[in-house]
Amino acid sequence: MGGMVALAGIYLLGPRIGKFNKDGVPNAIPGHDVPMIVMGTFFLFFGWFGFNPASTLAATDLRISVIAVNTFLAGAAGATLVCYYTFFKTKKVDIALTCNGALAGLVGITASCAYVPTWAAVVIGVVSGFIVMYGIKFNDWVLKVDDPVGAVAVHGYNGLWGLLTVGIFADGTYGGVSGLIVGNTSQIIAQIIDMVVVVVWAFGTGYILFYIIKKIVGLRVSPEEELTGLDLGEHGYSAYPEFVIAGPMDGLREGQISDNLECSTEGART
Repeated sequence: MGGMVALAGIYLLGPRIGKFNKDGVPNAIPGHDVPMIVMGTFFLFFGWFGFNPASTLAATDLRISVIAVNTFLAGAAGATLVCYYTFFKTKKVDIALTCNGALAGLVGITASCAYVPTWAAVVIGVVSGFIVMYGIKFNDWVLKVDDPVGAVAVHGYNGLWGLLTVGIFADGTYGGVSGLIVGNTSQIIAQIIDMVVVVVWAFGTGYILFYIIKKIVGLRVSPEEELTGLDLGEHGYSAYPEFVIAGPMDGLREGQISDNLECSTEGART
């Protein structure tokens, strides 16, 4: 659901300056603080054990142990797949994408964590890793939308995959839920219907709300603020002063910018 709302938001917001060339070819804009990305991923991974096993606020059902193990396995499988895939492709591990692989596995297992065997959790995590990598490429090359943190690929596409996994891998040992692996087709039909409803409702509602906000107060900052950074635009100083050349800031506060920066925005406006 959140991923579909994010898709509506980034569609209306538009890409960042420099994300796409005039011919539509996307450019990678890496995150500014990779150690914080890793730290945030660890926080989320740890928090998922409160999200999946503990969301019922009770531990009287021993199934909680299966949920915890499945959650861990899927997240680890997603991270491992992306880690090795990027290494074999480029001879370097893409740390930020590996973090998204872990989150993708966690998202993919959330819907089915109580209903699938442990081997299926690994499969779900591996598939989630592929989905997040190629989902980002799909956004860049096909949809032509700018998803800075990969929210649509992680939470949107893998959230939909997670819904389908209930109808595919549920083994019928808990809650009376069984899927294709034990010969039941009714559950996968229900999951597909659920998936369609979620996409239409979440994307539609998000689009309407973001459209209203865009028309009333706007969604974007000015090109000048975007290029110089919102720390300066919103707070008047940089979060990393050691990388800033000292000088007067009156021009920025008046909404002005140097000729060089103005030229660099020309392509984005066209």
